Amino acid sequence: MDIAVIGSNMVDLVSYIDKIPNEGETLEAADFKIGCGGKGANQAVAAAKMGSKVMMVTKVGDDLFADRTIENLESYGIDTEFTSKIPGTSSGVAPIFVDRESKNRILIIKGANQYLLPEDIDHAAKKLKKSSLIVLQLEIPIQTTYRAIEFGKENGIPIILNPAPAAKKLDFDYVSKCDYFIPNESELELLTGMPVESKDQIRTAASTLIEKGLKNVIVTMGSRGVMWVKSEKIFTIDSYKVDAIDTTGAGDAFIGCFAHFLVQSGDVLLAIKMATAFAALSVVKQGTQTSYPSVQELEQFIKTQS
Repeated sequence: MDIAVIGSNMVDLVSYIDKIPNEGETLEAADFKIGCGGKGANQAVAAAKMGSKVMMVTKVGDDLFADRTIENLESYGIDTEFTSKIPGTSSGVAPIFVDRESKNRILIIKGANQYLLPEDIDHAAKKLKKSSLIVLQLEIPIQTTYRAIEFGKENGIPIILNPAPAAKKLDFDYVSKCDYFIPNESELELLTGMPVESKDQIRTAASTLIEKGLKNVIVTMGSRGVMWVKSEKIFTIDSYKVDAIDTTGAGDAFIGCFAHFLVQSGDVLLAIKMATAFAALSVVKQGTQTSYPSVQELEQFIKTQS
């Protein structure tokens, strides 16, 4: 197994709107779509689409969304042996509102994701030990994330932590054990309490995390590109200019693609560059996982940009 994703899945309920209604106002939306999402599942699908062998440890409910979620993961070749149902519980859902400028607003109802517990890591231990990389996020109980970090360190498996949705009270005794910490600008701001309006400010904020013991902080900055900060060096990678339609899931697209190329090449800078292109392609179509490009589409896009 190349990559183990321990994290969330959601069913995306996406409304395409002209504007958010005011209090008491009813507006007609332009379109509506149902899709499979969730940060963990999105990242797993992105890595699988690039060709990685991926397993996922996650929970679904026992509602009409559960089988659809499992079937969707399996359609991408993802190992779902440790994707299990929680009786009497809804699956996680995410109502998403996308405006005509492609900006989004998202609500999260965790549902069964709340029941992914530390003991589930130990239950999947035999297969998890075969993975080359563990990918984590924060849409599951924080103690489960901490147990996964411990598991990775105990077994010499590198760890990516995407601190999303951002939480102010992260225990850096655990977080500093992660090999790659990948926030976006707003998550970096919340975690550090520092401004992130300029690249200089982002560099300063990210450097404070390095001082707390993190090895690699990779900040995704949207149209401003990506900044990789480590103790001795700082790299800035430019974004690709595209006409964005829907930015939902772009951060997850970056992380899943980054994970794939990191495992395949061991070259962090190459992985960032490929993931930046992959994420750019993901925003030119509607949806989350359905917007992620194939290997061939990614290769063709990079050729046109060189």
